[in-house]
Amino acid sequence: MLLSKRKLKIETERLSLRPPVHSDFREWSALRRSSEAYLTPWEPSWAPDHLTRKAFTNRVYWAQRSVSGGTAIPLFLFRREDDRLMGAITLDNIRRGPAQAGTLGYWTGQAYARQGFMREAIGAMLHYAFARLDLSRIEAACLPENAASRGLLESSGFKYEGVAQSYLQIGGRWRTHVLYASLRSDRRGKTDVG
Repeated sequence: MLLSKRKLKIETERLSLRPPVHSDFREWSALRRSSEAYLTPWEPSWAPDHLTRKAFTNRVYWAQRSVSGGTAIPLFLFRREDDRLMGAITLDNIRRGPAQAGTLGYWTGQAYARQGFMREAIGAMLHYAFARLDLSRIEAACLPENAASRGLLESSGFKYEGVAQSYLQIGGRWRTHVLYASLRSDRRGKTDVG
């Protein structure tokens, strides 16, 4: 993994991860539009202007403020072989002080799902969060019936921690989510007995 000191960029074997820029709009909106039926069952309802240039511009400015303020790390995933946008991953709600924690969210365009790209991105984001940001805990949540996301989190080293009632509004109604976490020094389920 390579991290530029000037601009945030994380390189993995197959991916380049970087914050969104204004010139990403067309590719982002096309990917979101083509994957809408695939994504909307799992995401908060899209605003009427979700796919507009103005909304995307606001997203880019939010990303810039979040990175510079240390409150979030929103990154787009690009396939290195052809620089194709495949999705996004965000470490949000970064909390300092005694918590040293953040919340992980992600999405992949339907054409790029189930190919290991997001697992690779999650691994890179966890490494960045633990090694570079000195965070101790990364949390994630998904709908209980989202077997693909649950499997992704579990195969990425996240451990199931419980259930949060009425956690997020999905499809216009409050939905219960299952909670997962990855810890920098995860000893859950391990013992020194040998």
